[in-house]
Amino acid sequence: MGDWRKIEDRAVVGRALRLRREIEDFEARWPAPMNRDEALPAFSWTQLERQLVDLSATPAQADMARHLVSATRKLAPFKPPEMVLREILCLTWVLLDENFRPEAASGSASMT
Repeated sequence: MGDWRKIEDRAVVGRALRLRREIEDFEARWPAPMNRDEALPAFSWTQLERQLVDLSATPAQADMARHLVSATRKLAPFKPPEMVLREILCLTWVLLDENFRPEAASGSASMT
């Protein structure tokens, strides 16, 4: 039983290190501006999800929006705000793409 715990611990550490590298790469490419720009209006994750569901091109994409927002929200506290913004813009692009067919992608029926 101890071996499984060690394997799980290594997997968690590996994911954390990959996330840290992604953040470092992002910050190297997009350093934080020195001056404080005007901030975006505040909105909640629920409001974001509601709007993305409404804007989604298909019912399948609307269902996908809920999962994508949840995944983005969970990792957002660990990422620079601009990196989270970029992820929101990318998932919005996928959800609005009428030609994107998640059921046909790589033969996988679920998004876990």
